[in-house]
Formats: sequence, structure tokens, C-alpha cells
Amino acid sequence: MTLLPDHLTPEKWLTQMLSSAEAQKGGVVKRQIRDVERLVGYDAIIAAVHDRGFQAVRNGRHYVVFCNNLPIRRVR
Repeated sequence: MTLLPDHLTPEKWLTQMLSSAEAQKGGVVKRQIRDVERLVGYDAIIAAVHDRGFQAVRNGRHYVVFCNNLPIRRVR
């Protein structure tokens, strides 16, 4: 069950998140796992990230989306 306002669909929510100013700059966006899974679902966010050529990781309570296709290198 989604808890979005009537005018905001899961697709629109994803589009807004992945086309935010930070995303457009090739930056990083993060959202809590519980919110993503409650509002749009795992499969939808992964598909949207893939379609845009972005990358995502899961860490703790968050999905972290790297809005570019540069290598991700763990430094510690």
C-alpha cells in the first residue's frame, strides 16, 4: 500500500527523486529503505536506477543512488 497523495504516483515520485537538482549534477541522492519499499518498491527503484545508467547501494537504513556511471570505490 502506498501512502502518496492522490496526485503523486510512484512513477512520479521516482522521477522527481532521480531528476532532482542533485541528480542532474551527477551527485548522490539517498532515501530510507522503508520509505522506498513502502512508496514504490524495490523492483521499481532498481529498474529506474538501471534505466538511467545510475548505480545504487544499500547501506544501513538507506538506498544511496549515485546519479552517474563513474566507478564506485570503497575507501575504507
